[in-house]
Amino acid sequence: MTKLSTNALLRATAAHAILGAAFLSTPLYAQTAEATADTEEAIIVTGTRIQRPDLEISSPVNVIGAEDIQFKQPNTAEDLLRDLPSVRPALGPAVNNGGDGSAQVDLRGLNQAGTNTSQRTLVLLDGRRVVPFGLDGFVDLNNIPVALVERVDVVTGGASTVYGADAVAGVVNFVLKQDFRGIDFSGSYRISERGDARQFRGDITMGAGFDDGRGNVVLSMGYTDRAPLFSTSRSVGRFPRSIANGNFQGATAAVPTILQGSPSNAALGLGPSDFGAAYDPALGAFRTALQSDTYNTNEFQYVQAPLERFNVYAAARYEIADWIEAYSSGMFTRNSARIQLASTGTFSNPFSIPLSNAYLPVAARNQLCNAFDTDPNTAGIQPLTAAQCTAAAAATSRTDPNYREIAASPGRRIVEFGARGNQVDSTQFQLNFGFRGTIFDNLKYDLFAQYGETNQNQTRENWGSYTKLQQALRSYRNAAGQAVCYDTTNGCVPINLFGPLGSITADQLAFIDLDAQIRRVVKQSVIGGNISGDLFGLKSPFADGAIAFSIGAERRVLSARSSPDAPSQIQSEVLGTGARTPPDFGRIAVNEVFGEIIIPIVQDKPFFKSLTAEGGIRYSDYTTTGASTTWKAGGSYEPIDGFKFRGMYQVAVRSPNIQELFQSPVTGLNNLNPDPCQASQLPSAAANPALAALCVYTGAPSSTIGQIPSPTSGQINATTSGNPNLDVERAYTYTLGAVLQPNFIPRLAITVDYFNIVIKDAISNPAANDILVGCYGAAGAATPTTPSAFCDLIRRSPLNGSLNGAGETPGVILSGSNLGRIETAGIDLGVTYRLDLADLGLGGDPGSLRFAFNGTWLDYYHFQATPRSINRDCTGYYSTSCTNPRAEWKWNARLTYSTGPFDFSLNWSHISAVKLEPAALPAASRPPIDVPQTAGPNPATIFDAYEAIPAYDYFDLGISADVSENLSMTLTVDNLFDKKPPVVGATIGGTAFNNANTFPSTYDVLGRTFTVGARLKF
Repeated sequence: MTKLSTNALLRATAAHAILGAAFLSTPLYAQTAEATADTEEAIIVTGTRIQRPDLEISSPVNVIGAEDIQFKQPNTAEDLLRDLPSVRPALGPAVNNGGDGSAQVDLRGLNQAGTNTSQRTLVLLDGRRVVPFGLDGFVDLNNIPVALVERVDVVTGGASTVYGADAVAGVVNFVLKQDFRGIDFSGSYRISERGDARQFRGDITMGAGFDDGRGNVVLSMGYTDRAPLFSTSRSVGRFPRSIANGNFQGATAAVPTILQGSPSNAALGLGPSDFGAAYDPALGAFRTALQSDTYNTNEFQYVQAPLERFNVYAAARYEIADWIEAYSSGMFTRNSARIQLASTGTFSNPFSIPLSNAYLPVAARNQLCNAFDTDPNTAGIQPLTAAQCTAAAAATSRTDPNYREIAASPGRRIVEFGARGNQVDSTQFQLNFGFRGTIFDNLKYDLFAQYGETNQNQTRENWGSYTKLQQALRSYRNAAGQAVCYDTTNGCVPINLFGPLGSITADQLAFIDLDAQIRRVVKQSVIGGNISGDLFGLKSPFADGAIAFSIGAERRVLSARSSPDAPSQIQSEVLGTGARTPPDFGRIAVNEVFGEIIIPIVQDKPFFKSLTAEGGIRYSDYTTTGASTTWKAGGSYEPIDGFKFRGMYQVAVRSPNIQELFQSPVTGLNNLNPDPCQASQLPSAAANPALAALCVYTGAPSSTIGQIPSPTSGQINATTSGNPNLDVERAYTYTLGAVLQPNFIPRLAITVDYFNIVIKDAISNPAANDILVGCYGAAGAATPTTPSAFCDLIRRSPLNGSLNGAGETPGVILSGSNLGRIETAGIDLGVTYRLDLADLGLGGDPGSLRFAFNGTWLDYYHFQATPRSINRDCTGYYSTSCTNPRAEWKWNARLTYSTGPFDFSLNWSHISAVKLEPAALPAASRPPIDVPQTAGPNPATIFDAYEAIPAYDYFDLGISADVSENLSMTLTVDNLFDKKPPVVGATIGGTAFNNANTFPSTYDVLGRTFTVGARLKF
């Protein structure tokens, strides 16, 4: 059998297989004006619903094309977007503590403002919305069928008029292959030079036409497996480093136990320490804790989170008649992701420890007796006498008059449990169905309906129960010398918190073990339609092209529910969570009408090759925020062929999402180091009476001043909640640019665009540092003498005065409001050029060179959470308030040489130098709070080497070869020169992104990696 007949047989087999499976299809959307198509269907431009291939919109559109996709060999869609200059890293495989198993995209860095993260980038699949992953409205990029992606269109000038809410920063539209025919097998395998960080992806796609080309069906199935990479697998993340001195500094929940300020070191008769009082098994007593006593929290943590994914995508279309085509598509994805943290522990939760505890050594008991205050109404500590202490140690019943227990905050890391697992298993499906066609020759319609659902099941493994641990701590020795619980219900087993590693036995672990579960369900339905074409043939007297328009309507309903089990709903019941998970539910419905118009004003006249005006408007009526309007106006001017100028002004509106509106109060964790009130910053009340008074005002007992421990693991409690009274936020965006394609340099194209975005009434939460600085004063500045309104947003532990604890310690209260303002501006630059080497006079077939450059210069990024917060300047900075770095310059440049069946490609990615957010200016020279400024940490408290990150340049090499007519292979070497990531310490940036002493979402941690891919098609 010949090759031709074999291929024909395979295609025919595919057609029968797919037709027997389903009748499904995708709508043809979102292709750039420069693209070509094999079918006669109109080419659509992302950023408009007007179906006229001869018209181009005035908003900038960046395209990730086939060449980039080929050489990147992406495992997930997030791999395609992460390094784009206009994209700031968001949640993904490098985010561990703070991740949720999903991968997200953040255009212009507008999603994150302070502690608030909002969906301001809209993700589309063939021009259609994708059902979100969670209550916050973000789309999980892991669900995009990568094997079918033909290209990715990125509109970075805002697109709310065309697509509705969430498109404030822009749109990322994944355009799938249309009218696929044949069978395509593809696979790739990646591994690092060190033999780890493995990734595998395999896909099979089958497609065929039928009924003389009137119909087409396609079916694609894929499997992805990404292995974990631990922080400790790289030198940068072997252990957490102190941002004060660069040395090891772990968590005060450690092995052995560290008492974290309750009782205080002074009460125990010990010297002051930021780390508390460490139990020493060799002494059987507590001593002053050292930095070296803390626990290595990098154990078990990931810098590449594992993922196993199975996905199916099917589509079909059929031309029922010349004027109507039915289309439909469906996709299903099952993801199994995992987040993993260091072992659970008691952390700084408050416990009651009986002086008769079965495992409490005599020397340690005596110290606790000396710290036990028998008369709190008398100044100082009135300790137990030796006789009282001995009697308390012998109490065998809680009703015994001699029974005593002391309030304490023991920090014991329960390493015997192993890692704290956070398994996230999710399924997502989405169905689309519609009809499209022509009413007249120049008038087209599209009617569609879609429904999608995400089911997410999260299981917390080996976290432990607070109430059971408290029950197990209340123990004593019976007459036989056996350790027994005072309360023996539930098969209580006494736990030993006063011993070395291994002192907590398997039966003790089994009693306190708790695997908590949370289920989340998100449902989205959309129905809509639009008509587009020529406006009754109307045209300008100076132009040949008719005026084009589009009008339409859409209704969306989004609902989301979180259903945690009972333990998850109780603050601190699940040890190590840092936050309770309340049951939440919300529903948002919106009805919208919209319209667009593109007017060719002048065409092919002297000095007016083309002059075009463009406009659009969308009216939305939300069940939550009522009516709102968004609009755009712009145009382009091309004086001569190859030189075009364009501009666009847009007023975009975003309505709050379900989480922002309906989330119940939750106390979680936020990076901070140091705490202004901790012992090293405030060794005594006399050292700074004003600061001491403010620490007491915000909840620290006066007796704890000079003894307050530092934040556990560099993290403090922060309480957030939804606000049902939120209104819409409004973005005012304009872009001005030029497109140059000079005839005297064939195949050269240059685009340059200035962008300016201001979001007013922004839905935002203040940064924790804004509140702390507002209360206690800026680093290095004089301490305020009276409490401000910011101080009322701080609630310290009533036990030890820290910002850690359980439900009794809200920490910093970060309330959501419409009081924020975000503003950013910069320039995007794109260059493409192709040179056929034969044009240089080289003989034979010398091949060709292709060059592509895509860069962004960030002029500024400012964020003000409330009118009382500073207008924070994060341009070129990183910090706990600015979070991960916002480099002023980012670019990608790719040079590709093609000859015969071979392509050789080198990609250069550049990230400019960044530095730690500078401290606030002295009060006398500080500008008004609405003027952009910085308020970073006191540089005297930061290790010098961590105050700046130099410019980073990465090079990736790709080689591809067409081995035969049906087989092609690709080799990609990422981080060709094995450049190591910067070391900045464990707590210098935001909790989610400052992982393994670096920023692994921004800087490569894996090192040199090799990816081999193959594609077999018939």
